[in-house]
Amino acid sequence: MKQSRLLIFFVFISITINAQDNPFSPKTTNDGWKTESELKDNPTIKKMDSLISNNEFKSISSVVIAHKGKIIFENYYKDNNSDTKHNTRSATKTITGTLIGSLIQDGLLKSVDEKASQYSKVKNIQYPDNRKDEITIEDLLTMSSILECDDWDQNSRGQEEKMYIIEDWVKFYWDLPIKGFPEWKTKPKDSKYGRSFSYCTAGTVVLGNIINSVTGSLENYADKALFSKLGITDYHWQITPTGLPMTGGGLGLRSRDLLKIGQLYLNDGKWNDNQIISKEFIQKSTEPHTEVGMFDYEYGYLWWLSKFGQDQKEKAYFMSGTGGNKIVVIPKLELVVVLTSTYYNGGMESHNQTTKLMDEYIVPEIKKLKK
Repeated sequence: MKQSRLLIFFVFISITINAQDNPFSPKTTNDGWKTESELKDNPTIKKMDSLISNNEFKSISSVVIAHKGKIIFENYYKDNNSDTKHNTRSATKTITGTLIGSLIQDGLLKSVDEKASQYSKVKNIQYPDNRKDEITIEDLLTMSSILECDDWDQNSRGQEEKMYIIEDWVKFYWDLPIKGFPEWKTKPKDSKYGRSFSYCTAGTVVLGNIINSVTGSLENYADKALFSKLGITDYHWQITPTGLPMTGGGLGLRSRDLLKIGQLYLNDGKWNDNQIISKEFIQKSTEPHTEVGMFDYEYGYLWWLSKFGQDQKEKAYFMSGTGGNKIVVIPKLELVVVLTSTYYNGGMESHNQTTKLMDEYIVPEIKKLKK
């Protein structure tokens, strides 16, 4: 009986340490965020918080909400806290696209129309073809290059699990054959935006190789051009077998820092009056360039485009990663939301439940604030 009481006590202490003292009154720290108690124990958000705490929404690790540039709700669950660096999986891809925007802003790249092979040089590639030399940086940003690479198809030559078992992931991409379009598949020229979407992690790895080639060090450049300007100091890159930071997934960031990436885009590329990314690149990144072909999603420059809410849904763009991780920006509502999750084996259920948090709890309550 005594041991049971001790166990309950330590569990209680653990929950107390990891949860915020009052998620409706987020703490102001020296990280650049202002805070506001705008929701004031909102009953709907309070219910959401309780359901997450009781694991009715599985394996949610944090929820942070910013409205009009201020954090108005912040809580952490399970063994997580404000210092936890979340592995948000493929949400990293959007940050990779952001670094391409930084290169253009700094004059190190002319535009997204430049040829990828100019900066990503690989010798002795399989299936040599002059058409590979025509693949642009924009093709990689929009997941629409001509190479046969589809992470959602286990039979694809370029499926990402096949990439992980070899050493050179950049060469893996360039070794792929040209994609074929049988009669029953829509050809790029016949699609809405003139592109054929095919989710390809290897292509985003090549973008990392391009950043590294242009700057001499992707890691140093990311810190100088993006993270330090946003006041992001605590993060973790996963490293590929050849020593290149993994730009296709796995970057570890704290929730408040992920929120800054979303706010940077909502602010048209500015943070504290510093133009980190051009407004033009922000606009191009968050407008549709390809149709995804499922869930009515469209795709920008490594941003997913959709709508969230009930009845009259609001246009949004968002970062997304396995487990249901989402960083959502809804410009009309001046809203940025970070939802992190470790439900990595949850398949579509993991994504559906964070969509539900947006649709049924967060967006409706923020819309009430706007009235």
